[in-house]
Amino acid sequence: MDRSSAGISGQYATSDNGYHQPNGHAPSSRRGRYRHATVRQQDSHPCSTPGCNEFHPFSGTHPSQYLMHRSVNSAQDFNALIKPEVMAGLARKSNRFGHRYDGRNHGQYASSIKKYTSAAKRPLNQTEQSQLMPLLQNFAATRSWNWRSLTTTFHSLTSAGVFTLHKPMDARVKLTQANLLSTLFDSIIFNCNQKPPPRDIDAQGVANLLWAMAKLVDNGLEPTAELKKAVAALLHHVSAKKDQFNAQAIANLLWAMAKLVDNEQKQTTPGLNEAVAALLPLVNAQKDQFIPQHITNLLWAMAKLVDHGQEQTQELNEAVAALLPLVNAQKDQFIPQHIANLLWAMAKLGELVELNVVTSSFESLVYRISENPQLPQQDISMSLWGVMVCCARLSLVSNTNKNNVLEKHMDDLLTRLDNASPDNEEDQSIMIMAAIWLGRPCLVVRHYQTAISKTQAEFRNRLQSSIPSLKIEEEKSLNSLPPVDLLLPDHNVVIEIQGPSHYVGGDFKTRNGSTLLKIALLQKSGFEVIEIPVNQLWSPDSIKRCIDQIKIRVDILEQRHGSVPHTQTRGAGEPYVTDDKGWQDHCDLTTEGHSEEQTGKSKSRKKKRKKRPVTSSLPS
Repeated sequence: MDRSSAGISGQYATSDNGYHQPNGHAPSSRRGRYRHATVRQQDSHPCSTPGCNEFHPFSGTHPSQYLMHRSVNSAQDFNALIKPEVMAGLARKSNRFGHRYDGRNHGQYASSIKKYTSAAKRPLNQTEQSQLMPLLQNFAATRSWNWRSLTTTFHSLTSAGVFTLHKPMDARVKLTQANLLSTLFDSIIFNCNQKPPPRDIDAQGVANLLWAMAKLVDNGLEPTAELKKAVAALLHHVSAKKDQFNAQAIANLLWAMAKLVDNEQKQTTPGLNEAVAALLPLVNAQKDQFIPQHITNLLWAMAKLVDHGQEQTQELNEAVAALLPLVNAQKDQFIPQHIANLLWAMAKLGELVELNVVTSSFESLVYRISENPQLPQQDISMSLWGVMVCCARLSLVSNTNKNNVLEKHMDDLLTRLDNASPDNEEDQSIMIMAAIWLGRPCLVVRHYQTAISKTQAEFRNRLQSSIPSLKIEEEKSLNSLPPVDLLLPDHNVVIEIQGPSHYVGGDFKTRNGSTLLKIALLQKSGFEVIEIPVNQLWSPDSIKRCIDQIKIRVDILEQRHGSVPHTQTRGAGEPYVTDDKGWQDHCDLTTEGHSEEQTGKSKSRKKKRKKRPVTSSLPS
């Protein structure tokens, strides 16, 4: 079955608009519930950012100019922004120069709005937005605007919350937003598609625009045809200007692309894969320049990309490998929100990250989560899921004291999440899994939707016809866990048909965190788990071989009167080896049983058997 079924979906998304809240968190404005990583924006303020508009002031005193050169922190300052004469002045400038107008004054005004919100340390609230939008009815970008005016205007208005979709949404405000965005998209597409490209298209502007567009989609904006065209036009310039991006731009761009993928834009946005491929080598090249926020954003982005099927290339592996040492090196500089995102990302990447790296990183970070009494519910949930995956990985290889230490943190996080009484299914599922792991009662009950794939149905029918006496149940929820594909109840055996979503990048080799957690929880509940990668069921001959191997396993279990075999303990990175020579000699499936301490007898037999990989293709 091609679904991931034992882990948090990763729908955590921060609305990183650069506003620092008292608790160190940026306010969430995602259309979903969860928060991933924050994105530190590159400020488009013309006075502080190289390459941005060098705006020329209006003649005479003007409210927007006045705000650009003083501290903005009061209602009086906002009132200066919404005076009718402000828009009248912009209209006069635009009309005076006509098709020669480059948009610089409009960009200056947009920067004034952002400066106000930055000083207020929050985006525009709904009341402010409703007061501002009538003035923007005639605020339209044109194709004559230069690149700097476009990037400053778009980025500033997005950062300030001008395009935020509040609920309930006034229809006139929504229409004004749509019209303004339409003119901006049209001008950006026009600039990007000129041949030859305008000389003023710069790397920072490309990064800021893609960040802003990803932010809009993440906040609930419907991906219109114009937005998709604008994103595609910008992605072309990512590859062309890849050598000009600094560390912050690389982090922002990969975050933006992961957000677009997370909002189902991958299949409809040409050039996204190429842009990701162009950026990944830069991570390793500029690794010494990344600050904690960059590291967090990048690891979250890579986890999200592979979770949505990004191919596991050498460049991706090298980028992840370059970032992981930085986590421990800068461990004291991560804020709690960063830590929650890091725990989620490293857990989601599953076996792509070496177990010893995971455990050392978790040990150095998770205690800071437990010590923070003000942790938001989203961060508690993310951290709890990440710690569970780490414990699952440890349990699949050995019983260690490290697991006991992490389980203490798990217990604390579960208590805190339980006290928050979450009403969403994702958090409730995490609570159920943690309670099962810790042996704690849990009053939450989940009802899961089930789906039987064609491959699963065909394999089940073939297995049943081959062993008519075998009792088989489908889509059974065991111990309140997500449903398993096939259950052999008389033998306490679960068969999971693993589609590409269970593997990092869909490689059918490297299991992700959700898959590892489900396997470990089933083992902890007393079941043996047999994993069959779905690519081993693509031909009648390979299906027959899988069924023959299951027959052997069932016969062995019946001879043992229903006892469940156990696997040998293995070290990090070593393959799984079962104690049953007959099964191991014939089986190319993955079999998981209870992890126990290795006995002296099994040690003596270990050298006589050839080790098998965790998952491998059946011989042709």
